[in-house]
Amino acid sequence: MSAVLNAEQIQAKFDDSPFIAWLGLSVSAIDHERGELTVLAPMRAEFERGAASGQWHGGPLAAVIDTVGDFAVGMLLGRGLPTINFRVDYLRPAVNTSLTAVARVRRNGRSVGVADVDLYNDQGALVAIGRATYATLAQG
Repeated sequence: MSAVLNAEQIQAKFDDSPFIAWLGLSVSAIDHERGELTVLAPMRAEFERGAASGQWHGGPLAAVIDTVGDFAVGMLLGRGLPTINFRVDYLRPAVNTSLTAVARVRRNGRSVGVADVDLYNDQGALVAIGRATYATLAQG
């Protein structure tokens, strides 16, 4: 049985990944019993839809959702997981704001895990929702 990941271990994995470190993600809260992971994502000029617009492009939003969903399921298994399927619904523009991603594990099965992720702006408004499926089978 794999050990669960705590907040410090997840943050270390974030910091060790060049892409995730570039996103600037930081673990804010973790609840293993509820299967919830909360992560903060700062705005960067490189994430803008248009130069000097302050508006997040959909690609970085999707990357945040996928990454946080992955680690919500993965924190229960002690490792990051490959994504099988992923979708996102963009509900409103995210402009001049950092983001808070709250992932909830919906299924943590032997072969498949599912997480839903809500993405909020600084005012607490929901800007996007995502759902992803991850492979949970032991690698090797």
